[in-house]
Amino acid sequence: MSQAIQIKQFGGPEVLELVDVAVGEPGPGEIRIRHHAVGLNFIDVYQRTGLYPNALPLNLGMEGAGVVEAVGTGVTHLKAGDRAAYASNPPGSYSQARVMPAKCVVRLPDDIPFDTAAAMMLKGLTAQYLLKKTQPQGGLQPGDHVLWHAAAGGVGLIACQWAKAMGLQLIATAGSDAKCALALEHGAAHAINYRTQTFVDEVKKITGGAGVKVVYDSVGKDTFEGSLDVLRPFGLLASFGNASGPVPPFAPGILGPKGSLYVTRATLFTHIATREATQAMAEDLFAVVQSGAVKIRIDQRYPLAEVAKAHRELEARKTTGSSVLLP
Repeated sequence: MSQAIQIKQFGGPEVLELVDVAVGEPGPGEIRIRHHAVGLNFIDVYQRTGLYPNALPLNLGMEGAGVVEAVGTGVTHLKAGDRAAYASNPPGSYSQARVMPAKCVVRLPDDIPFDTAAAMMLKGLTAQYLLKKTQPQGGLQPGDHVLWHAAAGGVGLIACQWAKAMGLQLIATAGSDAKCALALEHGAAHAINYRTQTFVDEVKKITGGAGVKVVYDSVGKDTFEGSLDVLRPFGLLASFGNASGPVPPFAPGILGPKGSLYVTRATLFTHIATREATQAMAEDLFAVVQSGAVKIRIDQRYPLAEVAKAHRELEARKTTGSSVLLP
């Protein structure tokens, strides 16, 4: 048996329940993992509310780290006793232990602690595929300006550091002066407090009116139009979240007069669809963390039983950096 966080209906943090579930043995292509730490992400909120619908009842959580207890037939890259970490479908990481598909689980280097791994897998792999694989026409070169919304969050602080390591001029937006200072401390070249400044005007000042090559936007509805307006011709808006609500329908015809722009709705799970792709991306992430170029900041730790508090603070944007749940 394992304790796990489950929802039986969609709704607010009050629908989160701590329940006992049977774990069982792994089948073909599966592993059983005992978690030492679990990641907290906005996608968990989207699944809890039903914005991203799943069958109910649903065990939440997309990211975790721990020790492999057993492997099923056909699993060759992991064995019992291995330290391991993942960001993966199906949900279920908010638990003490679980059985899950092995293909997106990778061995964790000995010098990366479990809580660091749980805080960085989904967020770090997201930063990896955005900065390395979701690029504008002609790619990104050192010195290029990019705009990153919500840059003081878990994904954002990783991206600030990684972008600096790539030689990019990352312009961060955040909702307070303290959060802007945090983004600057982590490598952002510029920071804009969107509560006291108009980010469109500020970006144009910073870039001398040229605009940015790419906007990475996890905020959604509130920033979508402005994000289009700060792009240079042939620029790319990479939408990867909906913290303020989903982007409403729009006419593709508006992209032409704004500079023949590109828009994509990116998701991590397309990029980690195979074990080989997951392994390559994870190795890139591990390397940049082990080098010290990217440091994983964990600002909030919650017992698993306090998951409702964790969700409330995440949704209220009271958190900075990464948050972990401790089973």
